[in-house]
Amino acid sequence: MRRVAAWATLGFLALAWRAPGGEAQSTTRPARGDSLLAAYFRDQTTAIANRCLSDVKTSDDWNARKQEYRRQLADMLGLWPAPARTDLKPVITGKLDQSEFTVERLQFQSMPRLYVTGDLYLPKALAAPAPAILYVCGHSEVKKNGVSFGNKTAYQHHGEWFARNGYVCLVIDTLQLGEIEGIHHGTYREGMWWWHSRGYTPAGVEAWNGIRALDYLTSRPEVDANRIGMTGRSGGGAYTWWVAALDDRVKVACPVAGITDLQNHVVDGCIEGHCDCMFMVNTYRWDFPLVAALVAPRPLLICNSDKDTIFPFDGVYRLHEKVRRIYRLLNADQNLGLLITEGPHKDTQDLQVPVFRWFNRFLKNDLGTVDKVATSFFQPEQLKVFDTLPDDQINTRIQETFVPMAPAPQVPQSAEAWAKQRDHWMTELREKTFGGWPDASPPLNVTRAFSSSNDGVRFSGYDFLSQHDVPLRLYVAEPQNALEICLNVLGEDEWNTWLAAIGVGFESQFTGEALPPPDSNAFDRIMHEVQSERRALAWIATRGMGPTAWDPRKDTHIRRRFVLLGQTVDGMRVWDVRRAIQAIRSVPDLKSRPICLRGDQRMAGIALYASLFEPNIARLELADLPPSHRSGPDLLNVLRILDIPAAVAMAAERCDVTLHHPAKGDWSFPSQVRQSLNWPESRLVLDR
Repeated sequence: MRRVAAWATLGFLALAWRAPGGEAQSTTRPARGDSLLAAYFRDQTTAIANRCLSDVKTSDDWNARKQEYRRQLADMLGLWPAPARTDLKPVITGKLDQSEFTVERLQFQSMPRLYVTGDLYLPKALAAPAPAILYVCGHSEVKKNGVSFGNKTAYQHHGEWFARNGYVCLVIDTLQLGEIEGIHHGTYREGMWWWHSRGYTPAGVEAWNGIRALDYLTSRPEVDANRIGMTGRSGGGAYTWWVAALDDRVKVACPVAGITDLQNHVVDGCIEGHCDCMFMVNTYRWDFPLVAALVAPRPLLICNSDKDTIFPFDGVYRLHEKVRRIYRLLNADQNLGLLITEGPHKDTQDLQVPVFRWFNRFLKNDLGTVDKVATSFFQPEQLKVFDTLPDDQINTRIQETFVPMAPAPQVPQSAEAWAKQRDHWMTELREKTFGGWPDASPPLNVTRAFSSSNDGVRFSGYDFLSQHDVPLRLYVAEPQNALEICLNVLGEDEWNTWLAAIGVGFESQFTGEALPPPDSNAFDRIMHEVQSERRALAWIATRGMGPTAWDPRKDTHIRRRFVLLGQTVDGMRVWDVRRAIQAIRSVPDLKSRPICLRGDQRMAGIALYASLFEPNIARLELADLPPSHRSGPDLLNVLRILDIPAAVAMAAERCDVTLHHPAKGDWSFPSQVRQSLNWPESRLVLDR
C-alpha cells in the first residue's frame, strides 16, 4: 500500500452512517451514469446544434466570419499554424497502359518522410490542360500474404472512369490501409487517449495529404488548375469535406457518405461505427453543418443513401438544410445539391453516376448523359507503388510528431516575465482545453441528503448540481471546530477501497450490493484523522466514478463522444471538482475553513487543474502525479499549451504544493521557478 493510503483510502465514508442506537440514514444515490449520460449528451448536442450558424444572418456576416472559421477548422485538424510546404519529392515508380488512358504509379512526401502513395490516371491524346479530380479513398483493406496494396486499388474504377471521360484523376491512399500502414484507431482501439491531450487526429493527416496532393496536381502540365474537383466516399467523403472546406483550389466537391450531424454521432451512437479519422478535435464546439458550409458558394453535391446506418439520412438532411441557408444568402442555391439514393453504406452505381454528372456539369459544362460505367481494369498488384517500403518512413508513427507539442518552458527571470507566461497559459487552457465548460455556472442547488453523529464526528452527504444532468454527492466527516477541510478527489479504485472500509460496520446499508472484504484498519484511519487532527474530510467521486459509474464496456465510445462535444471526461471532472469546492463554500458550517485538495495519480492531475481555477485553495497534496499528460489525465489540446510540471509551477504560486512520491520524470521546472521567484520553500515539496 502506498504511503498516502491513509488519506487516499478515505473515500465516500459518509454515503451511509448508522449511529449507535440511532436511525439508519438515507443511502439514496444519484442515478447510474448510463442514464445520466443519455440526458447529458442530448442537452449538450442540442445546445451546440442550436448555436451552429445561428449568428450568420446575412452574406456580410458569413464573409466576415469565414476566414476565422477556416482558421478554427485548421486548428482543430492540427494544421494551424500550417505545416511547411516542403519539397514533395515526387517519384513515378512505374506506368501502366490501357487503350484509353495511362496510369502512373506515384509517391510523394507530404512532409519529409511522410509518404503518400497513389495512382495518376491520364487520358490519352490530351490537346490542352484538362479538368482534374482528386479522389480520396474510403476504408477498404486490400492485402495478400500480409502485403498491403493500398485502398487506392479498391477504388481504381473511379479513377479509370474519370480518365476515360477526359479527366486527369489522382487516387491516393489513406494513412491507414495504404501501402505503408499507419493508424486511424488510436482511441477507437489502441488506447492512445493522449491523442486528445496532444490535439491530434488522423483526420488532420488525411487533410494535409489531400492539400499536398492538390499541390502535386497543379504542378502537372496536363492539369487545368482552375478546374479541379474532389470526391471520395465514406472516409474519402470526410476527407473531401476537410480539404474542400480549407482549400479554394477545389472548385467542385462531391463528398459521398462522409458526413452527418452531431446528433447522429453523439446521441444516436453513429460514432461507434467510425474510426478517429472521421473527426476533428472539436475545440470550438462545432456541429458539422459549419464544416459543410465552408465549401460555399462553390458547387457542392451532398451524397448519401437512405439506409446508411453510420451516416443516417435524417442527419444528412438536417445538415443540408442548414447549409442551404448559407448558399441562399450567397445567391448560390443552384450550386448546392442533395442526392439520396436507395441502399446501404456501399459504393453503388446509383451514387456514382450523379457524381459523374455533377463534375461534367460544373467542370466541363456538359449536361449530357453518362454512357460509360465505372469498371476496374487492373489487379491490385499492378497498381502497387513500392517494391520495398522506405526505411525512413514516419507514416507508422506520425501521431508522435504531426501536431507540435508546446516548447519546453523557460524559467522566468522576473515576476513580470512569469506573470506574462502564466496569464498566457491560463488563457489558452480556458479557451483550448476547458472550452467545453459551461459559459455560466448553473445554480448548485446544494441540499443535505443525510447527517448523523457518532463519537463527536458528524457525517453528512450533500447533493449538488455540477451541470445540468450531472448531479453529484459530496460526503463530509467533521469534528467539532475543524481547523480545515480536505477534499479528496477519488477515482474508481478509491471508491472500492471506501466500500471495504464502510463494510466493516454498515454492510446492512448496502443490501443487494456486493461489497469487497471489509478493511477495519482503513476505517480506523479515517476516524483518527478526523478526531485527532481536527480535520474535516470531504470526498467527491466525479462523473463516471462510484455512484455515477457507467458501463465500463461502453467507456471507449463514451470518452470519444465527449471529445465530439469539445470536452474530455477528465476535463469535465476538473469542472466537477471545482463545483464540489463551491459546494463546500456554500455550506454555512464549512465555508470559512481553509480547503486542501488531495488526489492520487490521474485524480491528482484533476485536483491540480481544479486548483488553478478556484481561488483561495490553501494546500495541494498530490500523490503519484504523472510527469506528463502522455500518462493522463486526458485534457483537450493541453500538450499544445503546457505539460504537468508547468501546471505544478502555476499551482505553487497560489498555494503550498506537496508531491508525494511523484512519478519518475523531470520535475525541475517548478523547483527552478520557485527558486527564481523566491517563493517560500513550502510552496513546493517533493516527498520522494
